[in-house]
Amino acid sequence: MDPTSDTEYKPGPLHGVTILDFSRVLSGPYCTMILADLGARVIKIERFGTGDDTRAFGPFIENDSAYFMCFNRGKESISLDIKSPRDRELLERLLDSSDVVVENFRPGVMERLGYGPERLAKTHPHIVYTSISGYGHSGPYSELPGYDMVVQAMGGIMGLTGWPNAEPARVGTSIGDLGAALFAVIGILASLYSRSHDAQGARVDIGMLDCQASLLETALARFDVEGIVPTRTGDNHPSLAPFETFMAEDGKFVICTGNDTLFMLMADALGSHQLALKPEFLTNDLRVQNRVQLVKEVEAITKTRPMQHWIDALNKEGVPCAPINTIDKLFDHPQLLARGMIIKVQGEHDRPVRTAGNPVKLSNLTEFDPEVPIKAPMLNEHREAILDELMASHGAYDAVVKGQIDDHHADQPELQEAVAPAVH
Repeated sequence: MDPTSDTEYKPGPLHGVTILDFSRVLSGPYCTMILADLGARVIKIERFGTGDDTRAFGPFIENDSAYFMCFNRGKESISLDIKSPRDRELLERLLDSSDVVVENFRPGVMERLGYGPERLAKTHPHIVYTSISGYGHSGPYSELPGYDMVVQAMGGIMGLTGWPNAEPARVGTSIGDLGAALFAVIGILASLYSRSHDAQGARVDIGMLDCQASLLETALARFDVEGIVPTRTGDNHPSLAPFETFMAEDGKFVICTGNDTLFMLMADALGSHQLALKPEFLTNDLRVQNRVQLVKEVEAITKTRPMQHWIDALNKEGVPCAPINTIDKLFDHPQLLARGMIIKVQGEHDRPVRTAGNPVKLSNLTEFDPEVPIKAPMLNEHREAILDELMASHGAYDAVVKGQIDDHHADQPELQEAVAPAVH
């Protein structure tokens, strides 16, 4: 929402919270993007010269990375050389006025830089210190690198993804990174709430593998109960039927009946009341056992008409169903447009990029106007403004921090090591 419009502007619920964001690539930036969408101020700490790795990831609009813009919208950027005494002093001042630190380096990197959680717990006890790494900061795997696909493989989800008797498949999005980002947000919000009572910060330690295990739904419990290793089921749900795709006259679509009532309504929508009365389909458990026969009988009906005919009939009866949309269809989807979920982000150049907006709809959060692009920062764009702000608030703060950048800023072996992130 444009704050200058006639509509009453409501700052987000995290207005007044400052996030110092050392993270890069996806898991950390996605976490801090959510916090920024909810009103927090996010100051992104980047390397001189190159910045976040994703500034070099395509696709590009001239030299602006769409990848970077999507996950760094609404943030500020400042480049710091941790070797430089004046930049270390600047960072100390930033820590004084920040509420949350987010980093996604391998364990030990922030400690070697002098800004590990144990040190900050002593010097800045108010800070919520958040680490996202492949395996967390404890356990025998803690020092190993863990990119998204590594965690998908190790965490079991690839073994559940794909078609029976086919090769395991990577989930189509970086679910290892995104899951970790979402759990990090939960940890940060819980810690901020706790701090409001006791004024003490906290350590949030997020391991991508932990998060991936947590997102396996009932797979672990199914094995523990049945003693059978859950595996790939293609497009169907292992515990519900029918809960899969069906062929219509002009393509495949999805029908999901999560209970016996919905199955009876589906039979009505298909014009086959007797389907719901067959002994082998009377309960969900029976339908799961007889899935092959069930799919064959349902498809004998659905193949006779176009997909939209069945979707209309099923929706009329209240049966969950959907076409299998390709990504291009989402830009014009009436529900997403009505919910303000297609927004624009913009870098240095005039051409904005459309992406997904904030799905958290709150009565005390003014929605951004989807037609007004949200800016993603240029590298080091906000350095001067941040320095001016710090000097104004600290009075006698040494003005040398506003001096020219030394030539050695371009060479930062500590942060070069840090940029071998635990996550993609």
